[in-house]
Amino acid sequence: MDLRRDALQILKETSRTFYIPISVLPSGLQEAVASAYLCMRAIDEIEDHPELDNTTKTKLLRNISLTLQSGVDGFAVDAFSVGFSGYEDSLAEVSVRVREWSILAPESIAPRIWDATAAMADRMAYWSERNWKIDTESDLDRYTFGVAGAVGLLLSDLWAWYDGTPTNRTQAIGFGRGLQAVNILRNHSEDLKRGVDFYPEGWTKENLQEYARRNLALADAYTGSLPAGPALHFCQIPLTLAHGTLDALASGKEKLSRSDVFALIEPLIGANIKAS
Repeated sequence: MDLRRDALQILKETSRTFYIPISVLPSGLQEAVASAYLCMRAIDEIEDHPELDNTTKTKLLRNISLTLQSGVDGFAVDAFSVGFSGYEDSLAEVSVRVREWSILAPESIAPRIWDATAAMADRMAYWSERNWKIDTESDLDRYTFGVAGAVGLLLSDLWAWYDGTPTNRTQAIGFGRGLQAVNILRNHSEDLKRGVDFYPEGWTKENLQEYARRNLALADAYTGSLPAGPALHFCQIPLTLAHGTLDALASGKEKLSRSDVFALIEPLIGANIKAS
């Protein structure tokens, strides 16, 4: 089986935002970023699972974290499946196959991805235990750092590992936080239906929109400082879609239409293909 090809297919099925920028990354970096995305998508699907109770989510997430922390030069075939025992049929394919995603990256950078995913799984377990209760803006900062800002830091490490691209780490955190804040705004109604509210006490959508814009300004600065190359190509698409989604939500739309998405990213895709 061609694991890289299989990973790209799963990626295409799970994320329209990230499939395109990952699919055009150069060899080596592509496997690293795909590994990171799919490992984190694997635990994200558990955190958001509509049928599992919070105690089960906590157990599954901590098992994944502990397994990743035990990695040396890879993982035994059944390393993760033992922790999934009894839940295999309930979990998404991307979650069940987390071992494959963990070994997709080049071995010189794979342990950094294991570390980031293990830490995130532990943070998700913490928030599952408290039913994602957000009381203050500091709580929101902690949550958006734990599940997204830390991803910005990981990406900065991947750019540096690949070709030495320098980045501002504070802006990298803002990049992740900004994208996550837009997701919170977009999914607010669905989250409320499952008994979860990521808005701090007393906050309205306008407060969260301002929080998102403040962090997206850091994302703009982060992307604006990147030299021409794969890191810049990768970051432009999700950032453009985040701004477009935020503007659409502020104007009363529920989300971007498919045609809206195409109109936003088509110029970037064309420019990236020419640059590569």
